[in-house]
Amino acid sequence: VQLQASGGGLVQAGGSLRLSCAASGGTFSSYGMGWFRQAPGKEREFVATISWSGGTPAYADFVNGRFTISRDNAKNTVNLQMNTLKPEDTGVYYCAAAYPLAPNLGRRTASYAYWGQGAQVTVSS
Repeated sequence: VQLQASGGGLVQAGGSLRLSCAASGGTFSSYGMGWFRQAPGKEREFVATISWSGGTPAYADFVNGRFTISRDNAKNTVNLQMNTLKPEDTGVYYCAAAYPLAPNLGRRTASYAYWGQGAQVTVSS
């Protein structure tokens, strides 16, 4: 499956962005999906994950209710709505797909076989 992320950009602290990831070349509704991010000089870290059915979303602790992951299997897309952004949210955001994805493994980068190219998110203070 091929993944294409979009929707990144520059926003002031406290603002919002919506990332989208379009999938092609596979049976999207079978894949568990995740969002990860990587800041300069840091390792890639988990942000959010959602199961193939759209149920059981899970988030990193730092999200603290600010982000929402969702998917539309009819449109082969997964989204990440990010509100109340902070400068420390700056980084490249990657969408990823896994099949199968066990419910307890969605936070691990190693669980995902397919990755998009990343979308830059910059939050200014």
